[in-house]
Amino acid sequence: MMILKSLRLGTNDLEKAREFYDATFAALGVGPCQSTPEWPIVLWDVEGFKFMLGPARDGNPAPHANGGTVLFEAPDEATVRAWHAAGLAHGGTCEGAPEAKPQARGAFGAYMRDPDGNKLGIYCGLKVG
Repeated sequence: MMILKSLRLGTNDLEKAREFYDATFAALGVGPCQSTPEWPIVLWDVEGFKFMLGPARDGNPAPHANGGTVLFEAPDEATVRAWHAAGLAHGGTCEGAPEAKPQARGAFGAYMRDPDGNKLGIYCGLKVG
């Protein structure tokens, strides 16, 4: 059996990433960043799953993945709205306002890009598959 243990996205500014994800994860009930300022990455423990951001190892800028989206699950519509608002207030850009999404069979969701351009989404009631 394979279990996904972590996900790492690229960032060009660790402090901006820490501020953005601390705010959006707080809206989901996740604690603050667990890495210290001298670490070369920022890291959160999301129920045993490690979510990380860091610079590209080759020293080049860390571009976002075109076509890639990381989805989070929310317990209700209020949490979707709080997550989206926290992200916009901390440097995110809107890619889809909180609403029922026709592409998700009416599940309530929202999309945004983090300060590095990584695309994120959140849904409550989404059935995948």
